[in-house]
Amino acid sequence: MRDGFVKVAAASPLIRVADCDYNADRVIETIRKAESLGVKVLVFPELTLTGVSCYDLLGHRMLLEDAKKALKKVAAACAGKDMLCLVGLPVAIDAQIYSAAAVIYRGTVQGMIPREHVRGSLFSPPLEGSGVLLADGEIVTRMDSDTLLVHEYLSELKIGVELGADMDALDRPALRYAAAGATLICQMAAFPATVDSTRERMQLVCADAKRMKAGLVLAAPGKGESTTDHVYTGLCAVVENGELLAQSEGDDSLAVSEIDVQYLTNLRRRDGDFPCRSIGTERIWGDKHTETALSRRFARHPQLPENQADLPAYCERILDLQVSGLVKRMQYAGLERCVVGISGGVDSTLCLLVCARAIRRMGLPAKNLIACTMPCFGTTSRTKSNAMVMAEQLGADLRVIDIGKSVYQHFEDIGHARDDYSVAFENAQARERTQVLMDLANKVNGLNVGTEDLSEYIDGWCTYNGDHTSMYDVNLGLTKTQVRTIVRYLADNGEDKALCAALYDVLDCPVSPELLPAQDDQITQKSEDTVGSYSLQDFFTHQILVCGFGPRKTFRLAKLAYGKEFSDGELIHWLRSYGKRLVSQQFKRSCLMDGPAVMDFSISPRSGLRMPSDAEIGFFQRELDELEATLEKK
Repeated sequence: MRDGFVKVAAASPLIRVADCDYNADRVIETIRKAESLGVKVLVFPELTLTGVSCYDLLGHRMLLEDAKKALKKVAAACAGKDMLCLVGLPVAIDAQIYSAAAVIYRGTVQGMIPREHVRGSLFSPPLEGSGVLLADGEIVTRMDSDTLLVHEYLSELKIGVELGADMDALDRPALRYAAAGATLICQMAAFPATVDSTRERMQLVCADAKRMKAGLVLAAPGKGESTTDHVYTGLCAVVENGELLAQSEGDDSLAVSEIDVQYLTNLRRRDGDFPCRSIGTERIWGDKHTETALSRRFARHPQLPENQADLPAYCERILDLQVSGLVKRMQYAGLERCVVGISGGVDSTLCLLVCARAIRRMGLPAKNLIACTMPCFGTTSRTKSNAMVMAEQLGADLRVIDIGKSVYQHFEDIGHARDDYSVAFENAQARERTQVLMDLANKVNGLNVGTEDLSEYIDGWCTYNGDHTSMYDVNLGLTKTQVRTIVRYLADNGEDKALCAALYDVLDCPVSPELLPAQDDQITQKSEDTVGSYSLQDFFTHQILVCGFGPRKTFRLAKLAYGKEFSDGELIHWLRSYGKRLVSQQFKRSCLMDGPAVMDFSISPRSGLRMPSDAEIGFFQRELDELEATLEKK
């Protein structure tokens, strides 16, 4: 369970209706299989030991006694197993019958959690604090509906249990459990299958998990149930914060994956107003932390949709958000022209395309888009050509302004040698370009639209008051990975062949500020040589800033996501670089201009990432030092 990962499973074995002894054997087989997979929490459907479709037989004395014997058999089979098992059965106490989840750990029934919503059934509502008798008359536990199962050593793992109709009630227990700190909701379901049941139920489960910022484990009855009035298909699923991690349906269905309870707790803490209410009882279980083998997939590009079929709608949605923000800003300011600095790089390319769409949406002539390319010492003919082709194909007003002369004059003014390629050499060009764009926008009564993306703001790869500054930045909420994906989508689906060819060539160029002199008209200054792979940086941003993980856990997930693409040493090197830049460059993010967010995560100093501009990085680097030392010993 290191790093907060808990291997969980939902199971729906092929049982026989009203054959408790047989069903106990099927449950035990499933428990053994789950144990071999390293499962720590195993969830079965409601009334597992009898079958949910026994109907009035559930109230018969003989079946109730058989269910108790079956429970003892299952509990005995769990002796010595570090696995929490939730098994459903009917329980009789005096004249009342309850549908309950037996909580089994290391051979002992730790408790009973009853179903709360019982209308239309022969079950009674919960009677708190009642003893539960097993076959030999021994009182082994108490029955409580307000129960959280808390792991003794992994404090973030708190489990709430729902049964049957509880899942669809307006005052469902899961909401109460989540508000009391439950990070994992186990749903022991009872619903039959219909033509739409799987799709509808998975939509509900994913929405519930997202709303509660929780993990959900769903186990529904399977094909061994009665077919008198319904068919059951054994739907099982594991969901985390709205993301489906595992799903299974059919004979002996089993869905296994890992829930990250640290991640869920981090999300709730970041929420700021997530409720924290106490409920009656908490039961402690669990051994010390063990290593959890991870079977779930971790995407290299968590900001992008997993399913490629969703990509067109995803890109169009982002483009609409960018265009809508820009149109609103121009209309509010009474402006009818966009001024964009185009370098031939991917960021300015997307900005140019967004501005062109905004101009069209406003019903303005294409010439109201002023595309300004400002060649200087590091500009190559390739990037300059691409920039000019794109502007011409879009029908923009292309302005070519060579800033070399004005930059040299500035060098003379401040006493900077022309062959001194220090930071002043680079920044002077970036600031000159910003001055040209700002003044040109003022001259034509237009809006200087910024091109910098979220990734470059995170690592500070921009010149303060240079390309860092604009009047409105449409790329502010997009990572470099997202920018490249949208440009490729537009190239793949465009009708203008000349424009699309230029877009593909932009994508083929290395990311570069082109501020140092080119050699033989070739790009020599490559951003990723200094700040690292932007794919890797964007992965770090998701794990560290969105999920709230430290460098050790981020390193572990990066190895899973990228395989052998990066060595351990490279990952640690780029993590150090990322952490240092993240903290030291906050002063650039503290004064960012307006721009639309397109994700839940934003770096806006007003509504997104707020950090001190002079924080220390020691807490981050110390964990990397420890990790590096551990790796060296291996």
